[in-house]
Amino acid sequence: MVFEDLITRLALENALKFKGVANPKALIGGVIRAHPEAKTNMDSLMTSINEIVSLVNNKSLDEQKSWLLSLDPDFESRKASLKKERREQRALLPELPNAIVGKVVTRIPPEPSKYNHLGHAMSFLINYLYAKKYDGKAILRFDDTNPEKETQEFVDAVFEDVVNYLGIQPDEIVFASDHMDKYYSMAEKLIDDGLAYVCSCSQEMIKDNRRHMKLCPHRTLSVSENKHLWSEMKLGIPEEGSLVLRLKIDMSHKNAVMRDPVIFRLSYANHYRQKNKYKVWPMYDFETSIEEGFCGVTHVLRSNEFDQRIELQNFIAGLFDFPPVTYKHYGRYNVIGASTQGREIRALIESGKYIGWDDPRLVTLRALKRRGILRESFYELAQKIGLSKTQTNLDFSVIASVNRSLLDKSAKRFFAVKDPVVISVKNIPEDLKFFLLKFHPDNSKHDRKINCSKDYFIERSDLENIEDGQLVRLMDAMNIRRVSETTFEFVSTDYDSFKTSSEKTAGLIHFVPKDGNELKASLLMPDLSETDLICESNLGREKPGVVVQFERFAFARFDHVKKDGTISLWFSHE
Repeated sequence: MVFEDLITRLALENALKFKGVANPKALIGGVIRAHPEAKTNMDSLMTSINEIVSLVNNKSLDEQKSWLLSLDPDFESRKASLKKERREQRALLPELPNAIVGKVVTRIPPEPSKYNHLGHAMSFLINYLYAKKYDGKAILRFDDTNPEKETQEFVDAVFEDVVNYLGIQPDEIVFASDHMDKYYSMAEKLIDDGLAYVCSCSQEMIKDNRRHMKLCPHRTLSVSENKHLWSEMKLGIPEEGSLVLRLKIDMSHKNAVMRDPVIFRLSYANHYRQKNKYKVWPMYDFETSIEEGFCGVTHVLRSNEFDQRIELQNFIAGLFDFPPVTYKHYGRYNVIGASTQGREIRALIESGKYIGWDDPRLVTLRALKRRGILRESFYELAQKIGLSKTQTNLDFSVIASVNRSLLDKSAKRFFAVKDPVVISVKNIPEDLKFFLLKFHPDNSKHDRKINCSKDYFIERSDLENIEDGQLVRLMDAMNIRRVSETTFEFVSTDYDSFKTSSEKTAGLIHFVPKDGNELKASLLMPDLSETDLICESNLGREKPGVVVQFERFAFARFDHVKKDGTISLWFSHE
């Protein structure tokens, strides 16, 4: 493993945050974010982490601090900067009930059965930002106890999309399926205490009995009978789906979820992580209630569709003397205008109608990343939405609006011409060799150089709007006058004279010199059509992944360079 210095720095930072004791699991996210390839050998990674954490935890606080400063001299200044950011976040997010600075623990609970989308990002960030607001902990917990649906592919996607792209830095990473033996022990305690029973009713009968508040005929099974059936379930003897374990609560309870809910079921599917070791799997309410206790979660922030489940989850937690959790529910994030169903998207991909999980028509995190949505846009949107009780409708235009305001402050400007025609300009002064422009209007320097040429690409629509004899300005370059169809003559370079001219002008248009340095580009549009562009040569010095603004057109992300040298771009938004 070649990440020793990084692991050491992360371990020291974590130790100083928690009174000299580093948590190995808290370092995984930071390592994988810096080195995504590390997740391909998690056993080796954890061995290195555990060894280094052991060394760190054997040092005193003063020794840990000195060691960290020797590796990272800027640690103190960066720490102060982070504190300032958290103070600013406190002003943006409303206060949480029962929140104590340094004690708040939230969880980010993806189920690895799908690629996460815009709605998931908002939920994850709300939990993450509140943990940071109170100098607490955010735990990334994979709720992976549904073996039929979950795969390593989706676990990897969480690391790539949530940890790396969104920049969420969890204080700990947990896989719920690693706790199966503990779940079994807890289930057996419930059986021994007469609080759970094995039921062989069909799903339809269970639903009907609960609806009509009718007692299940298996409710009166003895403890020994239930233990025998439970043992057979663990061995995988019964037919799959034929038996379930139910909590014995109250079949006449006014809250339907409290009417002897199913807490374990049989599933003989091969689990991506645990393989075929387990045959009985916990249901959501049991698993999540127990995991909140295991993880020490203090606050659960989630959409209000879970309102009715609070009573049951508190009941389950109380059975094992876990401390109460503060639930804060907000309005559901309703993602519209794009498919978010994993099964539906996969079918579209397999049929060839979609190019992948990053198809530009999707709002998956990887699709948004490829279209050029900045990480900061998600944070700003999450802070704006906050814990609103009303439903929030999200679509691409919502995140694009935030992204546009951020990019406008930072994105470099370039010229790109679509549907080009070539014009010639006569009488250009011989000493005019190039034009100096700015990459951004707020720049103090003119650091963008464009050659002066006798021929230029401009857009056909612009040419059609210029009358013979009319003055037009090539943006930030020179003023020219149309002589005939595609022939112009040089007038001046002075913008003030153009701006104050008493004659009718055709405005400002962008251009690309036809000097042999122009670049060909292909822009993938949201409908998968491609628009051919002629771009200025400066674009070729940018790196893939950068988002740029094409003057008078749109923002676009530089995706890659094709084999023929054409630059592949993805349309971001206008």
